[in-house]
Amino acid sequence: MSFLDWIKSLFSTQGTQPPSPPRLEATTEATLSDSLRHLPAGERGWITLKEARLLFSTKDDQYAFGELDEQGRMALSNFASRQGSTFDIMPTEGRVYFTRKQI
Repeated sequence: MSFLDWIKSLFSTQGTQPPSPPRLEATTEATLSDSLRHLPAGERGWITLKEARLLFSTKDDQYAFGELDEQGRMALSNFASRQGSTFDIMPTEGRVYFTRKQI
């Protein structure tokens, strides 16, 4: 690699992608809470939709956190709020993302 190519590579954005959000431990609410505490403020992590359903909803996979699962959405919302986080349900990805709020 020539010196000029090396200089260009320093300023190139090609191939530099932000790291994927980490998967959070979610076997229990306590382990999920602990995982969220270790996320830096403003960062996000994820759990599977199935893990979220097992922790926060009484509905089947097909209906968890949907229009008819107000109780599940409220339980998830309350949990996220207590952890100082927000959440996004992404059914097409099969994930729930949590983002630690900036302090």
